[in-house]
Amino acid sequence: MGGVDVPRHPLSFREAHMPESYASAVINASAEEVWAYVRDPGNLSRWRPGIETCAIEDGGPPDRVGAVRRLIGVGDRVFRERLTRLDDAARCCSFDIIDCPLPVRDCRTTIRVAPVTDTGQAFVEWRAEFTADAADERAMTATFDQAVLGSALDLLRRRFG
Repeated sequence: MGGVDVPRHPLSFREAHMPESYASAVINASAEEVWAYVRDPGNLSRWRPGIETCAIEDGGPPDRVGAVRRLIGVGDRVFRERLTRLDDAARCCSFDIIDCPLPVRDCRTTIRVAPVTDTGQAFVEWRAEFTADAADERAMTATFDQAVLGSALDLLRRRFG
């Protein structure tokens, strides 16, 4: 699949003053193996803590840019995310969060998988950019850093053991 012409480094798509969360990990598998797993927008419930179910809303192909996935979290919390970029050549995908019970707005997440050339492992980085009320920024940055991005990468690392 083709990609959109956007800068690869940094992964930032928003203005510099927006809060940003970031997590990264080295995974004990090739970049190709890890990308084949994480590029599937319909399998997030298998490797993202707190997500109990994940379904593509219109039943269409999950890897179609524009597809909306509905995530049900703990306590029946509903998240809806739209796939905005899927670039197999760059091993990168982005989602805009369109419905979220957290006090954030204009949220975009981007995950990228790159090879670690000297070991054959994969380097995975995941970013979230968002806006929030000033009173919520620090808490939401910590929530994304640890409970969303970091914990998912921990499970991904364990999956590839």
